[in-house]
Amino acid sequence: MKIGVMEPGIFLYWIPLGSGGTGFVAMNGRIYEAIKARLARRPPMHLYHTALEVRLPEGRFIVETMWPSPSGDPNSRGVVAGAPVFARWLSLTRVFRYEVRCWRDGVLPDSGDAVGGPRLVSQDLETGRRLLELTNTVPGLVWGRDESDVGDMWNSNSVISWLLVRSGVPMESITPPHGGRAPGWEAGLFVASLARPETLEIQDF
Repeated sequence: MKIGVMEPGIFLYWIPLGSGGTGFVAMNGRIYEAIKARLARRPPMHLYHTALEVRLPEGRFIVETMWPSPSGDPNSRGVVAGAPVFARWLSLTRVFRYEVRCWRDGVLPDSGDAVGGPRLVSQDLETGRRLLELTNTVPGLVWGRDESDVGDMWNSNSVISWLLVRSGVPMESITPPHGGRAPGWEAGLFVASLARPETLEIQDF
């Protein structure tokens, strides 16, 4: 459902993996999905990266997770937290850390490629405000690892699904575009459902 630019609410973007890049991410995504599909004995599916736009009377915010962390001032792009990629010891190097952004008036690269455009998932203003407050409490799990033993790796999609669940957004009707999937989505749902999520490690950027 496409909504006017100034309509308040929480909007979810399903962006094809690797959109707007050099082709490296898209190529690796296709290889990864081909392997997963062969192991599961199913046809390959389109892969998606997710991001959120929260529109409130007090401002517009982009919520997204990026890796690798670029150089420059993290505050200039709304970074609120960060954690390791692949292994904790690698996080000593900036390029092996991911960052969680809650960026007021921020830019969402490749938003124009999102399938179906911005999709409204909640119009409740308090839910939107709660989601923004939760961005700096995202569990600092290692990107690309299944530390929760749920059968799905933690990544940028995990952060988005975790935030939606913990902020109280109904999830039953939120699914990827037809013929696609978002690796990491299920990991976020599982971790968000844990009775005591505060026991998970959280790392400030």
